[in-house]
Amino acid sequence: MAMTMPLTTAAQSRKTDWGTTLTPQKKDTVKVVKGAAEATKDTVKTANGAAKVAKDTIKATKCIEAAISTEALSTPDTAQTVQAETPLTLTPDTLTQKKKRDWSTWRPETKRAMWLALVLPGAGQIYNRKYWKLPIIYGGFVGCAYALRWNNMMYKDYSQAYMDLMDNDPNTQSYNKFLYLGNQIDNSNKEYYQKLFKNRKDRYRKWRDMSVFAMVGVYLISVVDAYVDASLSEFDISRDLSMKVSPAVIKERSEWTSYNPLNSSAVGLQCSLTF
Repeated sequence: MAMTMPLTTAAQSRKTDWGTTLTPQKKDTVKVVKGAAEATKDTVKTANGAAKVAKDTIKATKCIEAAISTEALSTPDTAQTVQAETPLTLTPDTLTQKKKRDWSTWRPETKRAMWLALVLPGAGQIYNRKYWKLPIIYGGFVGCAYALRWNNMMYKDYSQAYMDLMDNDPNTQSYNKFLYLGNQIDNSNKEYYQKLFKNRKDRYRKWRDMSVFAMVGVYLISVVDAYVDASLSEFDISRDLSMKVSPAVIKERSEWTSYNPLNSSAVGLQCSLTF
């Protein structure tokens, strides 16, 4: 028993020594963390204060610039100097503005003129700025449409009259409106009027079909005119265009006339073009 008592007291003394040395370190760590937190709060407050100061400075600067601009623009001399010294700033409004087209140097595109004329007759001429051609084109369409309508109407009337004359039905006599006053159709002249009505029916049908082709031709001419006009817009027409006609001696080179200069040459006219 005398030997074990000192060992227990030594162990207890070690435990008490270890516990007394650990407590002050924890307290110091807590103090350091609290100090760092307080320093962070002070830094945030300082940053917020600096931001407020910057905002106030920007507002004051804008007020000063507005006051200077209004005072400077109050007189014409200072307004000119301010406009001269103010740098050019690009804004979305200025960037979206389209450049004005210079009609003196503008040239039409051939493909666009052709497609416009294909979609709408006369649109190619409008695009080429040849407005005086529009009455010609639309006048051709109106004339062809009138001819088509008239010939179709006459074809139907003569076709009905020919059918009434051939059916031998006394109730159908639409052919009488084509006869002169006092004329009548009987067995003596029936064959003559049958040939007459048939020929006129075929003639008006032919003219009606020709009116359709004429309308298509006017359409194609408008397309070709728009394309050619756009192509020739870039053709250089110089004032030096001239033609000169002068007499000349034309020499003929052949194995039969080479030995005789009189037979190997002839007098004629020489034409030269300058463009």
